[in-house]
Amino acid sequence: MRLATWNVNSLKMRLPRVLPWLADKQPDVLLLQETKLADAAIPTAELKEAGYEVATHGSGQWNGVAILSKVGIEDVVRGFDSEPGFPDPEARAISATCGGLRVWSVYVPNGREPDSPHYQYKLGWLAALRDALAADLATGRPVVVAGDFNVAPTDADVWDPKAFVGSTHVTAPERDALARILAAGFTDVVPTPMKGPHPFTYWDYRAGMFHQNMGMRIDLVYASAGVTVESAYIDREARKGKAPSDHAPVVVELA
Repeated sequence: MRLATWNVNSLKMRLPRVLPWLADKQPDVLLLQETKLADAAIPTAELKEAGYEVATHGSGQWNGVAILSKVGIEDVVRGFDSEPGFPDPEARAISATCGGLRVWSVYVPNGREPDSPHYQYKLGWLAALRDALAADLATGRPVVVAGDFNVAPTDADVWDPKAFVGSTHVTAPERDALARILAAGFTDVVPTPMKGPHPFTYWDYRAGMFHQNMGMRIDLVYASAGVTVESAYIDREARKGKAPSDHAPVVVELA
């Protein structure tokens, strides 16, 4: 199975990029984040014509996640038990069984600033996600959770740790929350970069950030013990060209 995850930063804006990418890369499953579309506005017809069934969880202007599959979609769950909100639960997680594999597409809250209520919401959301994933693992089925976690796991996952002092995405509590998810029974699938030594997946739109490879690894793939990963890479080419997302897809080959 070829599985990919991609924060498209508006599926409506990025559809002219997504459809050719699907035709070229032919993933069996694509996990999307930040679709920024209500469920009724998802371009289901175009995606179906491309060969994909679609399960979505969206609310409109912000957030939004989806699963595209060529190998079936069963047992779709939108959100998860005890999911915190801000103040109400948002469209940030969707899970389904595709080709015998339980997959989760997640878009973790940004956190904004360490002294912001949104930061505490982020930590609470990650803790609740850990519990929900542990429950899924307890069923014994293989699980992959992937998406935009808005956390760089280590200092090696940002272009300059000094530039992030006092910012979210790199704080000890955020990284501890990731470590607890991993400890529940997952392995961090670190993809091969297409440029340089660092597997960055996100580059700010500010001039020069992408071309100088001043990025972050915040789009993560966590696989359970029942999943065999053959290879993984970051499709940096998808970040180039006209009107790209500020994230690149991560593509994983599963045995």
